[in-house]
Amino acid sequence: MSNHGHGGKPGPTALASDTSARERAGAIPVPMLARLLSPEFRPFLIFIVALGGLTLVDGGEGRILSSVTAFSTLQYFSTFGLVALGLGLTMVIGEFDLSVSGVFGLGGCVAVLYGNESIWLGIACALGVGIAFGMAQGFIVTRFGIGSVPVTLGGLLTANGLAYVVTQNRTVSFDNIDLALLLNESIATFFSIRSLVAIAFFVISIFVFFSTRIGRDLTATGSNRRAALVSGVGVGRIIVCSFAFSATMSALGGALLSFSLASASPAGLADVLVPAIIASILGGISLAGGMGNPLGLAAGVVTLSLLRSGLNALAAPPYANDVASALILFAVAIADAPYLLRRFTAATAWLHRN
Repeated sequence: MSNHGHGGKPGPTALASDTSARERAGAIPVPMLARLLSPEFRPFLIFIVALGGLTLVDGGEGRILSSVTAFSTLQYFSTFGLVALGLGLTMVIGEFDLSVSGVFGLGGCVAVLYGNESIWLGIACALGVGIAFGMAQGFIVTRFGIGSVPVTLGGLLTANGLAYVVTQNRTVSFDNIDLALLLNESIATFFSIRSLVAIAFFVISIFVFFSTRIGRDLTATGSNRRAALVSGVGVGRIIVCSFAFSATMSALGGALLSFSLASASPAGLADVLVPAIIASILGGISLAGGMGNPLGLAAGVVTLSLLRSGLNALAAPPYANDVASALILFAVAIADAPYLLRRFTAATAWLHRN
C-alpha cells in the first residue's frame, strides 16, 4: 500500500523516511562554525586569526610575513615547545606538572656542568636527572594518592634548590662557544638545530599518539580513571611515564637553551611555566583532562611563539604580548562555556532548519 495520502501528499511514514534520509545524507550537518570552534579545530583557527591580525596591523610592510619573523617564531618554539609538550600530556591524563620550570633550569645547569667535558655527557646527565625526577613525582602521586599539584609544587622548589646546590650558587659558563653559535645558526633560512630538535620530538609524539594505543590510554586515563582501569589500562604506569616524559622534555629544553646561551644560572634560564600553560590551553588541552593531542599542542605553541615574535617585529611595548595572550585565553574560555555552546548550537540548528 502507498504511504501517500489523498491529493498526492506524503503520509506520516513517508515524511519520517524522508527526514531520516536527509539526516543520513547530511542535509542537517553540524554547522561549520561549530566545528571550527571545537577543541580539535580551534588551535588551528586561533593560529590563522593571530597571523591574520598581526598581518593586518603590519599594514603591508612585510615585517610579519618575513623569514626573520619565521626564524624568530621557531626559536621561541624551541624554547617553550618541549616544556609545553611534556606539560600538555600530563594535562591530558588529568594531572598537572608545576615542576617543569624548575627541572628546566636544573637540567640546564647539569648539562653545562658536565657538557664542558663532552656535550653528549652533559645531555645524558640532564636527561637522567629529568627521568629520575619525573618518575619520583609520578610514583608519589600513584603510590600515595596525593594530588599532582602539591607534589609537583614541592618538586619545583626541590629542583630550584638542587640547581643552587650543584652550581654552588653561581653562574656556570659553557666553554664551547662554537657549539653555542652553531645551535642558533640558521639552517635553510627558517630553522636552527634547537628548533629542529623540538620539531622532531613533536613529530614523534604525534605519530605515537595517533598510531599506537598510548594515545588512547592517555585520553582514557584523563577521561575516566576508573573506567580506564576496568578496561585494562595500566593507569599507574601511564601516570608515572607521563611525569617522566614531562620532566625529561623540560630538562632537554633547558640543556639546549643553556648550551646556546653558553651559560646556566641557578636563578633560572627563562620563565617557561606560564608560556607552557598558555600554549597548552591554546592547543586544545583541557584542564579537566581527557582532551587534547600533540598536534593541537604544536599549533598552540606556534601561535604563542608567533605572537611574541610578531609583536617584537612590530616594535610593540612589552606588555602587548601579555594583553594579546590574555584576550585569546578569554576567547577560548568563552568558547568553552557550556551554556554559551548549547545556545549557539541551538541557534545555528534553528537557522539551518529555517
